[in-house]
Amino acid sequence: MKQTKLRSTLLLSAILCTTTPAVAQTNPDKGGWRAASKTAKSVTGDIAFLNDKIAINFATFPMADIRTLTPAEVSAVFDADASAGVAGELYRLSIPGNKKFLHSSTLCGAEDTQWIATYVTGKTLQLAFFSGSSMPVFTLDAISNSTSVCGLYTYQR
Repeated sequence: MKQTKLRSTLLLSAILCTTTPAVAQTNPDKGGWRAASKTAKSVTGDIAFLNDKIAINFATFPMADIRTLTPAEVSAVFDADASAGVAGELYRLSIPGNKKFLHSSTLCGAEDTQWIATYVTGKTLQLAFFSGSSMPVFTLDAISNSTSVCGLYTYQR
């Protein structure tokens, strides 16, 4: 059991080391990220954005880049200044509601995780996970009243 975990850790480390510099140049959220917030440390652990996949706790899930989020949309979800001109990304994926991560945690309770919004500033990545098949609406009012927001997570390089 310990050998399997060690092999998995070494494999993920190798992936992160070999993919981070090359892919981070094309899209700032690509590559490996260390869990920084209490929520990220207790639920997902470190993550990695690969070209068309996300790796969470040694499990990979296919994802598709849907569109760039405007600064106003980023500001509606994250604690970001809309006037700073920062943009984010919206991805579509499918992580089953029964998929367990650290401490037997799930991302969206019993619901499937269907969307990820990202926002990178400097060496910090913020993620918002969403459930539901409909694309999230990124206005302050819609996010404040949404039942599909599953959680906000912070990571660092």
